[in-house]
Amino acid sequence: MNRLCIHTITTKPWTTEQCIERYSKAGVGGITFWRYNLDGRSPSTVGQQARDAGLQIVSLCRGGFFPGKTAAERQTSIDDNKLCIDQAQALGAPLIVLVCGAVPGQPLSESRKQITEGIAAVQAHAEAAGVRLAIEPLHPMYADDRSAVNTMRQAHEICDALGSPASVGIAADVYHIWWDPELKAMIDLAGEKGRLHAYHICDWKTPTTDLLNDRGLMGEGCINIPEITQWVDGTGFAGLREVEIFSHKYWAMDQDEWLASIINAYKRL
Repeated sequence: MNRLCIHTITTKPWTTEQCIERYSKAGVGGITFWRYNLDGRSPSTVGQQARDAGLQIVSLCRGGFFPGKTAAERQTSIDDNKLCIDQAQALGAPLIVLVCGAVPGQPLSESRKQITEGIAAVQAHAEAAGVRLAIEPLHPMYADDRSAVNTMRQAHEICDALGSPASVGIAADVYHIWWDPELKAMIDLAGEKGRLHAYHICDWKTPTTDLLNDRGLMGEGCINIPEITQWVDGTGFAGLREVEIFSHKYWAMDQDEWLASIINAYKRL
């Protein structure tokens, strides 16, 4: 249980304070906050509440969405990412997950160029704050408007273009990358380069009724999570395994029962 982390959005109906209290009481090791958890709250206070409850703060979700049709739009995104870095520093989160963004109708190559430029524009700010950045490749079904980075190889290419800084790496989410025939090789490369900053788990249900909000609990879908976890751990990755599940079905159920189901599924992995 020490390596189990839960994203607050997984138990979306709960308040920030409820997530901290219930995760801690259940023996969960870590917590990843989403930025909405900080609305109307002091990030430093929220961070202290989590630490006082015995929870390791793993990351803050999310930054990114760098591409834009105009320079003004891209600058707005850069400014927001700098704010996100400041929030993470105050919270005590060592990492920000980047959902990199895309512009419908804009060539993916251009969006990837703008993503690289956007990360470069905030990289020094992140390094000064002691906060790392993790590029999260998203499944190709999101390439239109959520992310032009759809494989770990593409994330590696951006890291290479930035000069392979230690502050910029990859967040590997099985929901988005399980299908990739290069997956093991790309995980191994991330380990070799010191780029594997985060590991997210859930499952892919068949049939999937909502491509965003019908993720599965580990073990109820088609992803070979134990095998991928073995690959990840084989790189020397010793970070927490982060459960991140968007699901109208599970948000509608009793959240204490849902949390117990998550813990039971994790223990069976």
